[in-house]
Amino acid sequence: MDEVMEKISVGGIEIAQSDIAAEAQNHPSGTPEEARASAAEALVVRRLLLNEADRLHIAAPDLTDANGNKLAPDDARIEALLEQEVKTPTADSAVAKRFYEQHEDRFSSPTIVEAEHILFAASPDDEFAYSLATGDARGVIRKVQAEPDAFGKLARELSACSSKEQGGNLGQIGSGQTVEPFEKALFALAEGELCAQPVKSRFGVHVIRAGRRVEGETLPFEAVEQKIADYLEEASFRKAVSQYLSILASQTEIEGVAFEAVDGPLVQ
Repeated sequence: MDEVMEKISVGGIEIAQSDIAAEAQNHPSGTPEEARASAAEALVVRRLLLNEADRLHIAAPDLTDANGNKLAPDDARIEALLEQEVKTPTADSAVAKRFYEQHEDRFSSPTIVEAEHILFAASPDDEFAYSLATGDARGVIRKVQAEPDAFGKLARELSACSSKEQGGNLGQIGSGQTVEPFEKALFALAEGELCAQPVKSRFGVHVIRAGRRVEGETLPFEAVEQKIADYLEEASFRKAVSQYLSILASQTEIEGVAFEAVDGPLVQ
């Protein structure tokens, strides 16, 4: 779907501009025009489905949403239409197992490492301050190498991070929980190892020591089988609905919106 025109209709039924404006409130976008276009797309999809429900004489069943609230009649009719017309296969154990084997990396628990650090704050844009911070970090590294038990004391005295109150201890760190240079250096260390070089980040310069390390483990298939099956069935349903909408659109005169393959709000 592309540009929204002034008049929008589906199968000869015009969608009121006031309805598009009201629907736009449900489509946060960068600009009002984008919100209006998204709203128009959603209402075109909705009207396509309701027109088909009319053609098939589908009445509104008594249905509720995930929170137990009764669906509005039109929403219930759309649900009943999709239930009747869109058929998808179930994902049996063999299908789920193949997906698991092909994407085993998705089912691994993350490696976590306890981290200690001492931060010398400096902006990378301030070359002089950054250089001084790097020199201070090198000095602390030498002290810790000579006296490992001094790390906590030095952190409390020198660190610009709030973790200084815990002797520089940041707790357990997993992938994606901190800035990339820090993470890369931390995960390269063995348990109990001090990073021999200062680590530079946008926050300043760090002295880093790794604590206890727990390696990630692949979850057994049995623990994730149902989640995989649910995911595959949901993906299959979404694709089938998209194809169904495309068929309906090809059989319907639509004005005001260029209608192509659909993956819009109702498909999701």
